[in-house]
Amino acid sequence: MQRIINKYKNEMTFVTLLLIVLAFIIGGLGKDVLLIVATIIAGVPIAFKAWQAMRMRLFSIELLVTIAVVGALIIGEYVESAVVTFLFMFGDYLEGRTLQKTRSALRELTDMAPEVATVIRDGKEMTVSVDDVAVGEQLVIRAGGKIPVDGTIVKGEAMLDEAAITGEAKRAIKTINDVVFSGTIVDNGYMEMIAEKVGDDTTFAKMIELVEEAQESKTKTEKFLNVFAKYYTPAIVGLAVIVYVITKDVHVAITFLVIACPGALVIGAPVSTVAGIGNGAKHGVLIKGGEMIDELAKVDTIIFDKTGTLTEGKPTVTDIKLFVDEDETKLFTQIALAETISEHHLGKTIVKEAERRGIRLDGKVEHGNVVKGHGLIATVTGEQFVIGNEQLMQRENIPICTTYRNYAIDRQTRGNTAIYVARNSEIVAIISIADNVRSDAKVALASLRASGVRQMIMLTGDNAHTAKAVTTELRLDGYHAKLLPHEKVAFVKQLQEKGHVVAMVGDGINDAPAIATANIGIAMGEGGTDISLEAADVVLMADQLIQFAHAYALTKATVRNMWQNTIFAVSTVALLLVGVLYGKVHLASGMFIHEASVLLVILNGMRLIRFTLPRRKGYGANKERKGSMPVAAQSTKG
Repeated sequence: MQRIINKYKNEMTFVTLLLIVLAFIIGGLGKDVLLIVATIIAGVPIAFKAWQAMRMRLFSIELLVTIAVVGALIIGEYVESAVVTFLFMFGDYLEGRTLQKTRSALRELTDMAPEVATVIRDGKEMTVSVDDVAVGEQLVIRAGGKIPVDGTIVKGEAMLDEAAITGEAKRAIKTINDVVFSGTIVDNGYMEMIAEKVGDDTTFAKMIELVEEAQESKTKTEKFLNVFAKYYTPAIVGLAVIVYVITKDVHVAITFLVIACPGALVIGAPVSTVAGIGNGAKHGVLIKGGEMIDELAKVDTIIFDKTGTLTEGKPTVTDIKLFVDEDETKLFTQIALAETISEHHLGKTIVKEAERRGIRLDGKVEHGNVVKGHGLIATVTGEQFVIGNEQLMQRENIPICTTYRNYAIDRQTRGNTAIYVARNSEIVAIISIADNVRSDAKVALASLRASGVRQMIMLTGDNAHTAKAVTTELRLDGYHAKLLPHEKVAFVKQLQEKGHVVAMVGDGINDAPAIATANIGIAMGEGGTDISLEAADVVLMADQLIQFAHAYALTKATVRNMWQNTIFAVSTVALLLVGVLYGKVHLASGMFIHEASVLLVILNGMRLIRFTLPRRKGYGANKERKGSMPVAAQSTKG
């Protein structure tokens, strides 16, 4: 029955309108017959939905309308019964159409999903369904083609449009060893890649899944309204009975029932939530549910990791200082080989520097151990290397003379991370690594402050000199340096105990515990690790802080929009009920105003689809900062 109603609901609405028009044209006895038929046609879907709700012990809005329509038929008010059922069905139609528009961002994402892929099998190119691509297969993508899976380029170079993933319209050049994502488009060029994530495991597929789940989730406001509606309907029925007892007027009591339907109240919060989450997805921000909108809008304190969050996360080796008289290439080869066991930014940077220099790392690490938060200990070609920060040297009882320490401090004050290298318990080198502050950091932080954030603090495993330099440049409210992952978690908890609503922004494995502990966790999507993306409540797909500023302002606007809808809906119902009791509002006119209020609430919610981050005085949305000093890459490893 429900399937048939859903299939022909729009046609039933149109037929009802046609019958009402014909009734007024024909007049006489035929008028009443046509109006009754129109009432039945439009009333059946309403009554069926009310019956389904009652079977689940729920008193729905449809129940109020059904009671009112039956009462109108009994007392012979056929015009009112027909018009009320038509308006309710027409309102439901408009609701569905406008809600579809609020889901436009998800629909656009789904339309971008690739359907076929060109793979190389047995030395030949062949086109297959994207579902048939296996991990490890080699694929070919030419200009104009969509990348069907996540993977790494092994041949060629291409200009990619990554808007589907990042929300950014600008193109990116990708070449050998670069990672590319499903759903992105080869604007021009040619590339071959190896599939690493396929099917539902791709970044694009997970993104669509997250948006779908988020749009189905409810905010606290929605949950409250659902509970409210559960008690509201029987209360209104009781009040209608009281109205009849007092006025002895069935028509007034029935009108009271219909007008009291909280349609605008119930739809107001969901349409705002769906539109807000859709806007976020369109701008490369994945908000994992309605509750996250409520919580992010309340945030007053933001904690930032440094490397890969406030900085670009693309550190480079700026200097290698040897304290022994031997060949630099030979020593650096041993150091880079030791760092192949590291998953941290710094270790990878050293390995990349070796590759840049054309150094082949063919040897093996005979024994290796990553010391989380400090560095690593590894045996290479029979010699033991201890590579990391000063605390690791102290832990391993490796002496650091004043000359070495002063050199390290000098490099740190110049915006570098100083990495000590000890071989067989003796310092042999210090490697300097620097990273640049993100070009959009100042603009993003200024926007966050303007939107209501009270304090912003940086937590880093790096040294105090570098932390202070970043804090000063970005005008943060404070910093804490040389922190291990569990110490970041403890700091988040301290702020929460003081009553602060805390957001944690990070990208690495070491940030995941703090991201999970904070009221709201924010992960940098493009460069973030899988564990930090899983722990986060909000993911910034383009790896840009300005997206976080957009997300924060968007959630504020969404919550305001919900309250606007709620206040408008409650006020409309209250005024209509007063009008009914004073005889100024009748059944058909009251229902018309009621449905108009539902439409206005939906249209107000849809404004969020076009929401953009407000331009702040003195800042452009994409304003580049010049002369930004390089800052050290975070030295916390693991």
